[in-house]
Amino acid sequence: MAYLTTKTHNCNMANLYEPSGKQRIESIDILRGVIMLIMALDHTRDFFHIGGPTNDPTNMATTTPILFFTRWITHFCAPNFVFLSGISAYLAGTRRTKSELSGFLIKRGLWLVLVEVVLLTFAFTFNPLYNFVILQVLWVIGLSMIILGLLTRAPLWVIGAIGAVIFFGHDILDYFAVPKSGAAMVLDRMLFTAKGTVIPINQSHFIFDLYALIPWTGVMLLGYVFGQIYTKAFDPARRKKILLFAGLGALGVFLVLRAFNLYGDPEPWATQRNGVITFLSFLNINKYPPSLMYSLITIGTGLVVLALTEKIKTRVTNIFIIYGNVPFLYYIMHFYLLRILTVVLFFVQGFHTNQIVSNQNPFLFIPPGFGFNLFGVYLVWIFVIIVLYFPCRWFSKYKKTHKQWWLSYL
Repeated sequence: MAYLTTKTHNCNMANLYEPSGKQRIESIDILRGVIMLIMALDHTRDFFHIGGPTNDPTNMATTTPILFFTRWITHFCAPNFVFLSGISAYLAGTRRTKSELSGFLIKRGLWLVLVEVVLLTFAFTFNPLYNFVILQVLWVIGLSMIILGLLTRAPLWVIGAIGAVIFFGHDILDYFAVPKSGAAMVLDRMLFTAKGTVIPINQSHFIFDLYALIPWTGVMLLGYVFGQIYTKAFDPARRKKILLFAGLGALGVFLVLRAFNLYGDPEPWATQRNGVITFLSFLNINKYPPSLMYSLITIGTGLVVLALTEKIKTRVTNIFIIYGNVPFLYYIMHFYLLRILTVVLFFVQGFHTNQIVSNQNPFLFIPPGFGFNLFGVYLVWIFVIIVLYFPCRWFSKYKKTHKQWWLSYL
C-alpha cells in the first residue's frame, strides 16, 4: 500500500503556517488522507481476518459481497497514491532547478526502496532474519521516482507521451507468451507482470514481488504531467474542468471496454452463479499488474474527487487532511501498530510459542485459525486509525512550523 510525497504549493491560500514558504493543496491532502484510511482496512484484513493472508477475497467461487468490497474499495489506494506522488514531484520541481529536482527524486527514491526492504519487510513478517523480503508499493514508488528523476530534463510532452504509452499500452503484453523460467522470467515479472512472484535468493531467503515496475511508472509519469495544472498561475476553474473531463472520460472508457471485454484486463468478466456475483465479476479488475481498466476506474474516480473537493472545508475533510499531510509517518506506524496487535492477539487467543512460525504463512504470529471475522476486522481498523490520529496531528503541525531538510523525505 503506500507513501510519501513531497510538500506542494497551494495556489489560493496565504502562507499562514509554513515558515519554509511551502504550502499544501488541500484537495490533494483530502484524497491522500482518504487513501491512507482505506489502505489500513486492507492491511487489517490481511493480518486479522481468518485466512486473510492466503484466501483471495476476489475469488468469485468463494467470496461474499461484503468480503469482496472490503478488498475492492482498497484498489483505489495505490494507483491514486502513485499518481499524486507524480503531481507532488512536479510541484517540488517548481522550487528547484532541473538538476536539483533530478537529484532529489533519485535520492528520495533510493530512500523509499531502503525503507521498503528494511522497515516494511520486517513490519510485514516480524522476521528478524529477513528470510522473506517483500517488495510492494514503496519500492515501486521509489524506483519510479528514480526513473522520473532521470527524465526530468526531457520536455514535459515527452514524459507525458512515455507515460501514456505505458498506461494505455502495457496490457498488449497479455497477448504475448512470457518467459517461463530463468533470468528472463524474473526480469519480465519484476518489470511487467508481477503477481505475487517469489524469487529465490538461496534455499532459505526469498523475494516476494507484488508490484511490477513499468506499469506503475506510467502512472507516476502521468501524475507528473498533471502537476502543471496545480501551479500558482493555473486558473482554478479551468483546473476543475480538466479534472472532471479527464476523470469522467476515464470512467466512461472503463465502462465501454469492460462491458464488451475489449481490451485492458487479462480477466474478462463472466456470468456467475447469480446476478450479484456477476456484478462483482464485472468489477473484478486486475491489480497485479495494474491493468488499464483497473487504472481507469481508480484514477478516474480520484480525478473526480480532486475536482469536487478543491474548495470544500468541513470537520470531516479537516480530519482527512491530517492523515494526508503525513502519509509516510502514518504508513510506517500503521503497519507496526497492526503487527504489535497481532502479537497481543496471538497470545490472547491461546496460541503458543511453537506456533509463531507457520509453514503455511511467511508472516510470524499468524498461524492457521488466527484472527476474527469481518466484523472484528472492522473494529480493529477503526481502533488503529483513531489511535494514529494523534501522532499524525502532532507531526502535521511540526512539519508546518519547521523546515529541516530531512522533512522533505518523510
